[in-house]
Amino acid sequence: MPYAQLVIGPAGSGKSTYVETIFQHCSALGQRRHCINLDPAADQFNYPVTADVKDLITVDDVMDELDLGPNGGLMYCMEYLEDNLDDWLSEALEGFGEDDCVIFDCPGQIELYSHHTCFRTFVDKLRDWGWQTVAVYILDSTFITDGAKFIAGCLQAQSAMMLLELPHVNVLSKADLLEDQSVLEPYLWPDHSRLAEELNESMPSEYRKLNTMLAQLMDDYSLIAFAKLDISDEECVADVLYRVDNAIQFGEDADVKTSRDLELGDEQSGQLPEGYYD
Repeated sequence: MPYAQLVIGPAGSGKSTYVETIFQHCSALGQRRHCINLDPAADQFNYPVTADVKDLITVDDVMDELDLGPNGGLMYCMEYLEDNLDDWLSEALEGFGEDDCVIFDCPGQIELYSHHTCFRTFVDKLRDWGWQTVAVYILDSTFITDGAKFIAGCLQAQSAMMLLELPHVNVLSKADLLEDQSVLEPYLWPDHSRLAEELNESMPSEYRKLNTMLAQLMDDYSLIAFAKLDISDEECVADVLYRVDNAIQFGEDADVKTSRDLELGDEQSGQLPEGYYD
């Protein structure tokens, strides 16, 4: 079966940078990934685009013709895509085989992944056509500087997980912009109760019950964890890609050595063998 990554998340979180980084990383390894743009407002790409939703509809055209603002124009575009999904998507995916992997670069309106039907329809269509799909939710690592913003980001990610019902990998992007990446460690497996306590110390007392209930909600579901993405570190990029591919078992037929193979056959060299992921 063919495979797909659905790269989603808030505007400015680094979705297109993730797509570019994964494409370049795979190309350097002699692997091929195909990129499709689903953002009708995107104006430039740093990776080759196999198909582009702007060939169907663009935000600029909608804003001019219907006198809508940027957000309203984008929502109209996505609803138009949903109405014309069969024809456009079947043409965009024409020719891909069972060993291909397509990365969809998606727009940054979070309502598309929390309660709007567009991407759920999109996911259901891929599933009906036999595609194995994983959602990659990108969240800006600078969210950790604001407890309220980080909890909101976690809630958005959880909402997307529940709406799309896909294998899901959450990624804290832009780690390369941090002076000390060790500050990310407590947020990779978030302790929401601790975050709520921090909020209680910095917010008026009337918000304490709300903070506690939100933390309890996140802890009850216990779904949210993050992988760190530092695009300047090839090992970090490889780790994120491994998690994403493993979620949909892409490349499971490849000759990938395990840590046991390393101990038995490669310990003398002291180097990781080709295809090995730590």
